[in-house]
Amino acid sequence: MGMAFTPGLTVSECVTIRKTRRLPIRGKVLVGEGTQVEAGTIVAQAELPGPLAVIKAAGILGCSPERLNLYTRVAAGVRVKKGEVVASRSVLFGLSTTGVRSPIDGTVEYVSQLSGNIAVRGAPTLVTCRAYVAGVVVEVLPEEGVVIETQGAFVQGIFGVGGERHGRLVWCDNGGMVLGGEDIGEDHRGCVVMHSGRIARDALAASVRHGVVGIVGASIIDEDLMSFLGYDIGVAITGEEAIPFTVIVTEGFGQLEMPAKTRGLLARLAGAEASLNGATQIRAGVIRPELIVPRRGGEGAAMARPRHELRIGTQVRLIRRPRFGAVGVVVGLPEQPVQIETGSHVRVALVRLVDGTEVRVPRANLEIMAE
Repeated sequence: MGMAFTPGLTVSECVTIRKTRRLPIRGKVLVGEGTQVEAGTIVAQAELPGPLAVIKAAGILGCSPERLNLYTRVAAGVRVKKGEVVASRSVLFGLSTTGVRSPIDGTVEYVSQLSGNIAVRGAPTLVTCRAYVAGVVVEVLPEEGVVIETQGAFVQGIFGVGGERHGRLVWCDNGGMVLGGEDIGEDHRGCVVMHSGRIARDALAASVRHGVVGIVGASIIDEDLMSFLGYDIGVAITGEEAIPFTVIVTEGFGQLEMPAKTRGLLARLAGAEASLNGATQIRAGVIRPELIVPRRGGEGAAMARPRHELRIGTQVRLIRRPRFGAVGVVVGLPEQPVQIETGSHVRVALVRLVDGTEVRVPRANLEIMAE
């Protein structure tokens, strides 16, 4: 009875990953089941209707709406250019002509004898949906998208900003606890730079200059990140920031370092092509930033399945102060609730930290580091 479900971060060398890729509106799926795709492969696309420009043609021509057809030069479905005359009327025995011109390039959508209006629809916007990860299409969602499956390394972070990107992983071992601007150069263009310590403010600026597509580090100071973004970080979902690269922190805010397991895995992945996404949502419907490295041809370690069940021996991370970010192993799971400092009675776990200290922690303040 000591078992309990606890949310956790996955840090694994080889798991099965499924990603559902959907269009925002109905469209056309371009790949079939069983198709091998790359991260940049367009798997579906749709046309988003263009803007609609409504011209009050009858008013301009000085005629009644029901007589508009007598003066129109176009019909529904005809393509027109901006400034092209779509209707005209001669008065005073042809001495004067009033013209109605299209305000945009587009297609005539309708000529109404009820309202006296002519509507021109602008060119549609092509919306594409890319695979994001290299893998195999295992399911087609008609007119919506696909489900892609891959096997590979999967690392989730605590927090991130920036959307979906992919690039070659580069491990930066500068011998220090901070990734600075001097550690990022032109040879990192198009790459994802990884470091086991804190991401400094000047490293963010250097990443812009040198075309880095992503930075993965243990931590960052919140003021540095907000200064770079130009605004405060709210509690809503991240991932839509207007920045040219993605940032993922695996441990949190402040001066923190990666656990040996995470550090070792990321260092081994250096040189591989990865997909990453900084989207984060802390509240209901938790979304974690992620880094995925597909393994081709079944290479690498045997596949593992993430476990999110708290047991004796489970590796966990503390996610509340005063030991925020500390890593340890569960050595006890008392069945009965225990009164804590706040006076509340909660179920706790006994955790042995990496320095040998044993602490009693509410289970809600733990996060499993999934194998």
